[in-house]
Amino acid sequence: MKMPKVIKLKPSQLLVLTFAIGIAAGTCLLKLPLSTTQGISWVDALFVTTSAMTVTGLSSVDPSTAFTMFGQTVIAFLIQLGGLGIMSFAVLIYMMLGRKVGIQDRMVMQQALNQTNIGGVIRLVKYMFIFAFAIEFVAMIFLSIVWVPELGWRKGVFYGFFHAISAFNNAGFGLFSNNLINYVGNPIINIVISALFIVGGIGFTVLVDMWQNKRFKKFSLHTKIMLIATLVINLMSMLLLFVLEYGNPGTLGGLSLADKLWASWFQAVSPRTAGFNTLDIGAMHEASIFFIMILMFIGAGSASTGGGIKLTTAIVIFLATLTFLKGRKEITVGKRALDGGYIVRALSITIISILFIVAAIFLMTITENESFLEIAFEVVSAFGTVGLSMGVTANFTDFGKIVLVFIMFLGKVGPLTLIYSLATPSGKELVRYPKEDILTG
Repeated sequence: MKMPKVIKLKPSQLLVLTFAIGIAAGTCLLKLPLSTTQGISWVDALFVTTSAMTVTGLSSVDPSTAFTMFGQTVIAFLIQLGGLGIMSFAVLIYMMLGRKVGIQDRMVMQQALNQTNIGGVIRLVKYMFIFAFAIEFVAMIFLSIVWVPELGWRKGVFYGFFHAISAFNNAGFGLFSNNLINYVGNPIINIVISALFIVGGIGFTVLVDMWQNKRFKKFSLHTKIMLIATLVINLMSMLLLFVLEYGNPGTLGGLSLADKLWASWFQAVSPRTAGFNTLDIGAMHEASIFFIMILMFIGAGSASTGGGIKLTTAIVIFLATLTFLKGRKEITVGKRALDGGYIVRALSITIISILFIVAAIFLMTITENESFLEIAFEVVSAFGTVGLSMGVTANFTDFGKIVLVFIMFLGKVGPLTLIYSLATPSGKELVRYPKEDILTG
């Protein structure tokens, strides 16, 4: 009698499969009568689950009114699961049971956390859970200080719990119908929420490096680049949005100077995959909306809870361009040379991402009645797993929502991971061919 053939999955395939199974299970949970106040369609349940699992924050229904506290708790659990990763929780359970984590699981974790090698992956997972739960607990206390007096103990603490998880995991889900617009000038909300998604979006690799080495000089090149680039982009974005929206009556125009600064800061750092807003995105000038789309496409850091092509990917492409313009062949940064493989990887990620975004926008311009800018904004927000919206998500057809579901999934697992999971390995290159020049530019 023949034994049944065991199907062996590549790490990329296993990662995609676990996310798909998690989304399917979450969809069934949110479709339960216990989860909703009036019931929602299967497409809406799938959309919200995918948005939570991919830590996006886009929603085709209002989470504050469509779901019961049980349903909102399910969403919070899905956000945590998606933000830290299903495989990370599997590894945690293995460690708690005292079991060894095998090579296959380590390879999947390497793929999930965008690490260049398999060494130190399990240690990174341990630190990841310690940092995540500690930071979320402290944030919940601070947020509860604001919301308990307003909403009462039970609801206030729950709102603190939910928003702490949502913010740290860069999800952008809020339990207020207008997100955080009512707290545009509240220092505690602005500082705690923005600190959560900046820390969550900077990457666990960076946090562990900072924890272990303490001094800037001892940090790795990746950590130095992430810290400097994050600071520069956040400050530049704040200044630009402050100038662009200063006189806009729909956004900053009617606010005091202090509130203008708070709102500019919050809305400048949020697009890099957080998804919370203290200003009405739909009321912004087109220049501001386009700039936010650029930030959403770039996204957060590698091995973080955020999405996008990743900040370091954008920096590698920028440095490669700068090196070419200077007539040099080797890319250097911080007295270190970058391997050519990173440049090819960065270009591949960017080109594949652009192709999927363009295809999604094209399809949705055929089926949807919203403007081109509104559709493009929602698609880029979905890809960057940001969750910022111009307020048209609920208006999309079921087909449009399914397209966004796929784009959110793509943005979370990563374009290369998805391609790798579908591609068939071609084996080693045994033949080298002669080189020939072609004309470019």
